[in-house]
Amino acid sequence: MNQHANHTVVDLFVIGGGINGCGIARDAVGRGLSVELAEMNDLASATSSASTKLFHGGLRYLEYWEVRLVREALIERETLLKAMPHISWPMRFVLPYHKDMRFEGDTPTSKILNVVMPWMKGRRPAWLIRFGLFLYDNLGGRKILKGTTSLNLSNAPEGAPLQDRFEKAYEYSDCWIEDSRLVVLNARDAEARGARINVRTKVVSAEQNDGVWHVTLEDKDSAERRLVVARMLVNAGGPWVGDIIRNTVRINATEGVRLVRGSHIVTSKLYDHDKCYFFQGEDGRIIFTIPYETDFTLIGTTDAEHSDPSVKPVCTEEEQDYLINFASKYLKKPVTKDDIVWSYSGVRPLYDDGASSATAATRDYVLKVDQSAGAPILNVFGGKITTYRRLAETALEEIAAFFPDTQKPWTAGVALPGGDFPVDGVEPLKALLRTQYPFLDERWVARLVRAYGMDAFEVLGDAKSEADLGQNFGTNLTAREVDWLIENEYARCAEDVVWRRSKLGLRLTADEIKALDDWMADVAVKSSKKRAV
Repeated sequence: MNQHANHTVVDLFVIGGGINGCGIARDAVGRGLSVELAEMNDLASATSSASTKLFHGGLRYLEYWEVRLVREALIERETLLKAMPHISWPMRFVLPYHKDMRFEGDTPTSKILNVVMPWMKGRRPAWLIRFGLFLYDNLGGRKILKGTTSLNLSNAPEGAPLQDRFEKAYEYSDCWIEDSRLVVLNARDAEARGARINVRTKVVSAEQNDGVWHVTLEDKDSAERRLVVARMLVNAGGPWVGDIIRNTVRINATEGVRLVRGSHIVTSKLYDHDKCYFFQGEDGRIIFTIPYETDFTLIGTTDAEHSDPSVKPVCTEEEQDYLINFASKYLKKPVTKDDIVWSYSGVRPLYDDGASSATAATRDYVLKVDQSAGAPILNVFGGKITTYRRLAETALEEIAAFFPDTQKPWTAGVALPGGDFPVDGVEPLKALLRTQYPFLDERWVARLVRAYGMDAFEVLGDAKSEADLGQNFGTNLTAREVDWLIENEYARCAEDVVWRRSKLGLRLTADEIKALDDWMADVAVKSSKKRAV
């Protein structure tokens, strides 16, 4: 970056601090480009913190013949596991089979089977599921993850929570990901390599002038404005990508997004083992039930149209009922409203390919460069969290056309902050942390390692006792940890800490969260006064 005529001048300005924006910023700055990013709220405050928390190939996408997308995602699972073993780990998924499993709507696969096997009347045969799992095991060059096995549910522990009518299941591998932490770690790494990351900073306007973009930013806390000159824009606005095209940069683009709301519920723990279930309904739709934060179960997701990105998505009563009833058709003990401890909802900005239903709309990403205004802008449509790194690489192929000196791809296998240890190194890391900080209990150690990896030692610093970590806000969230999140991970308020940097909001009381919020506000005021002096 340099200063010219009192303005910051950068090669690339990224609008949007979700996973796509932060992934592109990290990749670009690592290739020698000067980069600045603005997010109007907190990082990962929308879609990127409201996922089902999975790195997965998308088993059901095979029925839509999206083989390239599935293969790319399957390959990425292991690439990403190696780069972030603290926030991502393998999980086993149990898919109970029953003879009435059906296709959803008119998938390409179901149309063919309806012709060649009309007597099936839309039912999904066992051999087709096994063939799909064979492809799933082998399309991505799997090395770390275990392959598919069959289970006899009558004597396997995985059968105990299920209704007795389920006798057979297939078990396969996918991966967990702490989605909002993934975003923050990409932003941190981008900043460490030279990018400027702005949170709670709105792009008021972006105007083309003499072949470059003049981007006006407004700090949402201070209302101060400043101008950045950029040679190229990246519109990674997620649900707001269309709004940015129309109202911020004001260009005519034919592409658009289809907003699809995905809702989830979190319940008290429904079963004791650590495996997930892949349930399919009689309508062909699927949901997951996933062990979550040690003491809970995550159930999702829905697919519902969502018309306006400015309307905050919520898990409606109807969606809660849908998920409860869906899971209860499989589990011996029915799920009830009383089991729900939290719900959340996010809007997936899918590329509008004219599909007939929200579920059928492509999950693939589409990147479009527009030069109609004179200066180039790359608009990012769709995408899955699993393929965010590949999306960023593909984006850089487009961007590099305007910057001939752009360096080669580099992110595959490069650890994110805190992730510089082996995939199977979590337990040794926990033991090392317990040795250095013997006052930590087992649950505390596990949380710190899964959140920060090697950075846990930085978070705790020279502490010799729990008292050295300052105020305890509840559930072993201490002032030292919060200070570290403010200094290193862009946290500004309690919501940032307890719902995006962690999920401690599931355990803290409203009064404890309010005390944390007040404490952080006081820290912000003191910091502001110090800067003024």
